[in-house]
Amino acid sequence: MKRVALVTGASRGIGAAVARQLAADGADVAIQYNAAAEAAETVAEACRSFGSQAVAVQADLRGKSSAMALKQRLDDLEWSPDIVVHCAGMAHYNLLEDTDEQIWDDLMHVNLKGAYYLAQWFGPAMRWRRWGRFVLLSSIWGEVGASGEAAYAASKGGLNALAKSLAKEWASSFITVNAVSPGAIDTDMLADLDADDRLRLCGEIPAGRLGRSEEVAQLVRFLVSEKAGYVTGQTLSLNGGWHM
Repeated sequence: MKRVALVTGASRGIGAAVARQLAADGADVAIQYNAAAEAAETVAEACRSFGSQAVAVQADLRGKSSAMALKQRLDDLEWSPDIVVHCAGMAHYNLLEDTDEQIWDDLMHVNLKGAYYLAQWFGPAMRWRRWGRFVLLSSIWGEVGASGEAAYAASKGGLNALAKSLAKEWASSFITVNAVSPGAIDTDMLADLDADDRLRLCGEIPAGRLGRSEEVAQLVRFLVSEKAGYVTGQTLSLNGGWHM
């Protein structure tokens, strides 16, 4: 059966890798982005090269009215996602006492409330069809906390709890909901690290290296497959042994 996948934050990094992988597996893919239109279209073109339909959709998840553009576009296309992978995310580095309230709100809207929107908009149709896959991209910091990243860690910890709760709500409709919790992945979020910092970080990881976006995409690929129908309510950590 032809599946329709929605991947948020898919103009780059993990989201882009997930979108390409799902298209390679035969799904039609909607690629949500906020500002990087050209990069998102490049990902869409890559998805089309696998013979899938793909569309890049602009939507700002920081507010409901702007986020609604995503649902409206999919409704216009008559696309009702069977698979939703929420990769959109913001990071912020600062002590909590120095974290501006607007930054806190933006992080919670994009990272956590965005998942709430997606569940409310697309969950009912999945329940009606009695099949669906929801995957929420969390973070190692959502499991263990992070000094200087309290807002980010709180938003990601919220995703882990949301995945468990939705998994219980939707299990009887044959919908699985899981969180994927990457450790240090070689994406733009680590671009500010210099060579010495990267070397030190790799030294803390038993695997001795950073993870790759494609490795996260492979885990997501399994979770959205038919084979993963008994995997739900889990936070699966992908971190090279950094946290056990």
